[in-house]
Amino acid sequence: MRTRQILCPTDFSETASHALSYAIEMANLYQVNIRLVHVMSKPYGEHNYGIVVETPEELEHKLEAYSEEKLTELVAQIEPALDDVLSVVPVIRSGDIFAQILEDSVENEVGMIVIASHGHTGLSHLLNPNVAEALANKAKCPVLVVK
Repeated sequence: MRTRQILCPTDFSETASHALSYAIEMANLYQVNIRLVHVMSKPYGEHNYGIVVETPEELEHKLEAYSEEKLTELVAQIEPALDDVLSVVPVIRSGDIFAQILEDSVENEVGMIVIASHGHTGLSHLLNPNVAEALANKAKCPVLVVK
């Protein structure tokens, strides 16, 4: 862990922001960098986003631009909280959220994943796949799930 970076997935939610504060604490403790990863999942229907576009490619471009803007804002907020020698690496991936996070963790040999749990229970838990739970079971590195 002391020579590897921390991977912190984000969907820009309040819960993800809470997990990010833990990732910052861990990064400062272990003196490692943070990989801030946002996975853009494929839109289920272009009409649901309230974005006026002419093609699905244009929608994907606008979603990517939005993701880049949000990541840039997060990096600007995080950097002052990190020790001077540490950095934040913003990453945008596209596809299945679980698969992309797992793939990124393996490709970059991360030392730990710090991820937010959205806390689904009951029927909601059965209908909504829990990425944090799946990562805790499948990842090769430690996973810290933050409520």
